Amino acid sequence: MSTTDDSYLVAKDKAAEVPLREKWWHILDNYKVGIIPLPFFILAGVLILLDCLEGKLPSDIVVMVATLAFFGFACGEFGKRLPLIGKMGAAAICATFIPSALVHYGLLPDVVVESTTRFYKSTNILYLYICCIIVGSIMSMNRQVLVQGFLRIFVPMLCGEIAGMVAGMAVGMALGLEPFQIFFFLILPIMAGGVGEGAIPLSMGYAAILHMEQGVALGRILPIVMLGSLTAIVIAGLLNQLGKRYPHLTGEGSLMPSKQGDSDMAAVEKTSGKVDVSTLACGALLAILLYMVGMLLHRLVGLPAPVGMLFAAVAVKLAHGVSPRIQEGSQVVYKFFRTAVTYPILFAVGVAITPWQELVDAFTIQNLIVIVTTVCTLVATGFFVGKKIGMHPIDVAIVSCCQSGQGGTGDVAILTAGNRMSLMPFAQIATRIGGAINVSLSLLVLAKFFV
Repeated sequence: MSTTDDSYLVAKDKAAEVPLREKWWHILDNYKVGIIPLPFFILAGVLILLDCLEGKLPSDIVVMVATLAFFGFACGEFGKRLPLIGKMGAAAICATFIPSALVHYGLLPDVVVESTTRFYKSTNILYLYICCIIVGSIMSMNRQVLVQGFLRIFVPMLCGEIAGMVAGMAVGMALGLEPFQIFFFLILPIMAGGVGEGAIPLSMGYAAILHMEQGVALGRILPIVMLGSLTAIVIAGLLNQLGKRYPHLTGEGSLMPSKQGDSDMAAVEKTSGKVDVSTLACGALLAILLYMVGMLLHRLVGLPAPVGMLFAAVAVKLAHGVSPRIQEGSQVVYKFFRTAVTYPILFAVGVAITPWQELVDAFTIQNLIVIVTTVCTLVATGFFVGKKIGMHPIDVAIVSCCQSGQGGTGDVAILTAGNRMSLMPFAQIATRIGGAINVSLSLLVLAKFFV
């Protein structure tokens, strides 16, 4: 027998010696849908199907964890595997808008829709996600970079909004649209800060000032908010690819260049071993308590709770309010939510609060041209202004994308597409503070000069 035949027999004998359990473990570790091992994914699908056939899918947290994970990672995996656009933020888009379309066309079982909507609206899980992401990312930042980033980010934000408004108005007027309609029903909704903090207050203001039904106003505003957010998601995905091609343009989630060996970061690195369970729990509790501080600030001074929490987290970080060990626990909590909860959350958002038909109705050529022009100009301005003042231009541009996002849900989708979830604190500033300022000033101008 030849040497080749001998080698073949040896390899065959070794393969036969591999225990069945190790083959099973190999399947569990190497074949996944998102982060879910394929056998677990199939089992989850079968169990959910059985519940649906019985017409009863409980909306408690145990069943909903499996349900949202199954559908969320399935949609995200589908988006990732799409040719070309799979690397341009398609995973976040698919995880949000495929569920919305499935609901509209009746392709998702009613029990799944009802249970998901009930769970999403009763648990406020989006804010748990956002608070863990914000606190974890702030606790992992270099203190000097944190301060400089918060002080400087307002410059590209302001310049981007001005440039975006001017470009949007110019293009809209060139297309024959009325200036009033362009600004108040196209450009302003894009930069209003999402739905809860933007579109709804804006529609209430229009109802009071323009004497129109709030439902009618919201019906005109909401689709524009969604299209602006969709455009921003795509651009964030493109910016992520640009960063991979030109690494010198990005800080991979950091707005400012940091000095090596900074003492604050060194303190964290000294404890960067295995985080025990109690430290992990302390990191999660820190995020929750800071969000409760934000809720208190909202009741006292009217500041949105996520923004109040953001400022509280920054104050704790700058004052050395927690130990490096607890900071590391916060970072692990952040990584867990970023990895395991993002796509399930996006699926819930798509099912519960993303109306597919309104998005389709607003998809006119004129609206689309104005929206894309406005968002692209806003982001491009942020890119070049950020570069001019010594910031990482791609990371600044991704934060600028969040200025036209769909509130907190839009920030999640945009930062997921851009692979920059650590920028969530700055995204919240862009969305909530920037949106609140835009809405307030615009309604004051509308009431004073157009009525």
